[in-house]
Order: sequence, then C-alpha cells, then structure tokens
Amino acid sequence: MLTRKPRVLITDNVNQTAVDILSPICDIVYEKKLSADELKEKIVDVDALMIRSASTVTPDVLDAARHLQIVGRAGVGTDNIDLPAATQRGVIVVNSPDGNTVAASEHTIGMIFALARLIPEGHAGMKQGQWNRSQLMGVELFAKTLGVIGMGRIGQRVAKTCIALGMKVLVFDPFLTQKLADEMGIQLGSLEDIWAKADFITIHAPKTKETANLLNEKTLSQCKPGVRIVNCARGGIINEADLAKALESGKVAGVALDVFDQEPIAAENPLLALLKDPAYARRIVLTPHLGASTEEAQVNVAIDVAEQIRDFFQFGYAKSAVNIPMLRQDILDPVKPYMPLAEVIGSFVRQLASGVIQTVNIQAKGVFLGDPQLRIEPLKLAVLKGMLSHTREGVNYVNALGVAEERGIEVTETKASKAGNYLNLLEVQVTTLKDNEKKTCRVAATLIAEKLFRIVYVDGYHMTLEPTANIVLAPHHDKPGMIAGVASVFGAAGVNISSLQVARRSQEAGGESLMVFNLDSPPSEEVLAEIQKVPGVYGAKYIALPQPQAAQGQVASGSGEKTMAGAS
Repeated sequence: MLTRKPRVLITDNVNQTAVDILSPICDIVYEKKLSADELKEKIVDVDALMIRSASTVTPDVLDAARHLQIVGRAGVGTDNIDLPAATQRGVIVVNSPDGNTVAASEHTIGMIFALARLIPEGHAGMKQGQWNRSQLMGVELFAKTLGVIGMGRIGQRVAKTCIALGMKVLVFDPFLTQKLADEMGIQLGSLEDIWAKADFITIHAPKTKETANLLNEKTLSQCKPGVRIVNCARGGIINEADLAKALESGKVAGVALDVFDQEPIAAENPLLALLKDPAYARRIVLTPHLGASTEEAQVNVAIDVAEQIRDFFQFGYAKSAVNIPMLRQDILDPVKPYMPLAEVIGSFVRQLASGVIQTVNIQAKGVFLGDPQLRIEPLKLAVLKGMLSHTREGVNYVNALGVAEERGIEVTETKASKAGNYLNLLEVQVTTLKDNEKKTCRVAATLIAEKLFRIVYVDGYHMTLEPTANIVLAPHHDKPGMIAGVASVFGAAGVNISSLQVARRSQEAGGESLMVFNLDSPPSEEVLAEIQKVPGVYGAKYIALPQPQAAQGQVASGSGEKTMAGAS
C-alpha cells in the first residue's frame, strides 16, 4: 500500500486535460517529449506512465522502473509497449479503445471524398495559380459499392455514413451475423465478393497474420477494374509495392492511405515516387497517420486514460486493462492456471473454424463441477479474447464479452462431471455459418501441471498436442508415404519440424487421419500450397497460437508494490 501520493510521468504531448485530472491525487512529472535515454532516467521513481505513440516501453525501460504499476496509452494501439514484458513485471497496461472512433471514421470519409473528387490535386493546382478544371474529372459516390473489411466501431460509423450518401455497402467480417447486418442495412459477403464487386474498398481491421499483406498482387488482380482503395487502419495490410504496380497498370484507379508499413514513410516507398509523377499524382492521397489527430480525440483519449490511472490508484481497478483481467481477486485466483489454456483454445478454434461465428459454447468438466470456487466466467472471457483478437484490435478481458455481443454471437457456458480420462477438461464448441450452411467445430484441452497444458481433442481427433506458436494441421487419407510427402515439403523450404503426431478418426487403416506438425517457424503460403498438392492431403491449415509463456503472463500479478493488491 502506498503511503505517499502516486507519482505519474506524462509525456508524448498528451493533452493537458490528463494533468488536470490526475494532479489532485498524484504528483505529476510532465515532459512534452523524451528521448529513449531520458525516458529510462525519468521512469526510475514513478508509479505510473502515460504516453502516446512517440515513446516505446521496452524491457529495458521497464527494468529501469523501480515502482511502476501501470502504463496508460492515450490511444487504441499498444504496439509501442512490450505487453509480455510489462505483464511479467506485474505492470498493468491500459488504453483508450474508443477515444478516437469518431476521428478515425471521419478521416476515412474525408479520404474517400478526396480520392473521388481529386480535391488535393485541385487545391495544389490553385496554389500554383492553375485552373485545371477540365483535367480533374471525379466520380460520384452515389450508387457505388463500398467494400468494408472489418466492422468494428469505426467500420460501422463509416458504413452508416456511406449508406446515408446512397452507397451500397458490402462487408466482410467473420464475426458479424446476418441479423446485425440486416439491422444495419448492409450486405455480408466474402473477401472474394469485395474484390469482384467493390468500387471503393476501405480497411478497418487490425494487422494480424490473417490480414498482413491482405491486398497483394494476387488479390489486387481479382479486384474490379478501376477500384479505389482507402486504408486508415494499420500499415502492412496492403503490400505497397504491389499497390504501386496496380496503380501504374490502371487496375487501381486511386488510393488514399493514412498508414504505412514503415512509419515515418520510407523515402524509397514506391508510392512516393508515383506521387511525384504528374501522371499519377492526382490518383494518390497520402496523409501522415492523422486518423486520431483531432483536438477532440486527443482530449477524449487523455481523459479516458487519465481517469483509468486515477481509478487504479483510488480503487484498484481500470476498465480497459489490456493485459491483466480486472476481475475480483477471489474469483480470478482459483482459475488463474486455466486462463492461458482458455485463451489458446479460443485462438485455436477460431482459426480452425470457417465462416461467421453464430454460437460459442464453453464446457468446463471434471474438477470444475465439484468445486464452486472454480468459476467459468473468467475462462469465458479468456476464450473470447483469444477468439476475437484475430479480427478486432484491442480485445481484452474487460471488453471481450461486449465485442461478442456487438457481433451477435450467442455465448453459453456450462459445467459437467464427465471429463473422460482427465481430471479437468475445457471444451469449446463454435457454430459457424458459411454459404448458408451451418457447421460446428470443437476443441478441448486439459491442464496437466502448473503452466503446462495440452490440446487433447480437435474436431473428431484425439491427440496430445503441445500448443506451440506454429502448428500445421494436414488432414489426409490414411495410406503409406503421407508423412514423408508432407515432411519433404517442409524440408525443402527450410522449415524445421519440432514434433509430429498422427491421429485417426477410427482405428482402422485407410480412413481419415490428421497429421499435426509443430514447427519452429511459420510456413509461407507457398509452403501450404505445396502441401495441398501432396496426393491424399486435403484442407491443410496453419494455426498460429499465443506463446504459452506469454499467455501465462497474461494473468501474472507480480509482487510487492507492483501487485494489484498493492494499489490503493
């Protein structure tokens, strides 16, 4: 328990409002800008740190902090904070997931208008005394089809605005149900539908293994000729070199980007070269990551995070903790060993299942039934966090259930006595809808020792799978030579196999079997494509899981002054 006022370091030009909120109960150190070395020096004796995007919280910075309990990021992303390192040291990280929703959605709409009506080029010409009216022929938005990739809060605001403009809105979001789509007046579709039908494409998704390099030479070639592309979400989702080639070929009529794979944008970025060419300049709109750069957004995120830091020191909780669940300690402690297991299962089953998730059922079996202290609520949050993090940025234990409700996903949880041959078993079953067909997918895992768990059932196959970072599932017809055929593909690509097991649906030879490969590195799309070509293999899939150590750290609480109990 602190016997003095908490000391808070605020930097990165965080709005003055944060100082006003915290100063009545905290001693404030306010530095508009700090270098990496200055941050390490200043953080030594502070209890809380509040930053935006300029500062980077590395393990070295965390090691320099002797009393740090909480880091607040005045914004959505936490890419500049080492979350596993913070969690390992018992430092809570909070953000402001909704503070810049309006600003980012309005910037997107502005970029769409600028791209459609060539506004930047017209303005630039006027500054030079030109009157190029005849050369600046734009297009109308009315009756055009807008393809929206990702329907979080920002995507929803953009869609609603564009519907009001008379646009047809086609959406890809693996978690959005048909019921919610009907209520919003939008059409659900696949990525292939968006490529084929959209006149404008706007991205509102986080950068994950599924979305990284999503728009590339192959997918751009599938797009409707003359498509216009907008990205105000995250850099790295678009392959910028491939996009530049598509602009040169005329396949893409225009592009408006606020985010880039490398920021600040690299001088050698091919889009900058095209921007200097009069033949392409009017078709390119680039802004330096201004999505959240409004006076209101900066005030909103400053208020949100400052209030969370204040509440943490006054009451011991924060509403938007990214890395540590803000649950009652007496509920959390008994199930804490199962939390990483639950998050990994959620991540696994989401990647295994295809289609829009309709329902999620979580069953806790064995010891859970006889012990009233083993509550399912925290495990439900962990499952949903792992499941939803693949398509929504900023999902944490606090907001996971709300995000699921937004998507119209029905979530149920039950306890049962029968756990097969195991003392405990956590089972997750999801129902998905794809091409008007409902499918179910089921995964189960057991905790076999402290910090040690195994996946023991995957959609009809019994196994004992260590949940390492990189896993490839290769369903196949059971016959000689199958293992060698797939293993040779990994070998030729230089991908090392750390372990392998084969599971059968039945004990009879010649039926359906599943090869499960634990790999030391992620396989490329080309490697997966080669595996698909092995005779007898069908539906090979790559599963990327949270590292067990990092997942275990998600509920670590540290010791001494850095524990939640020590905050008062």
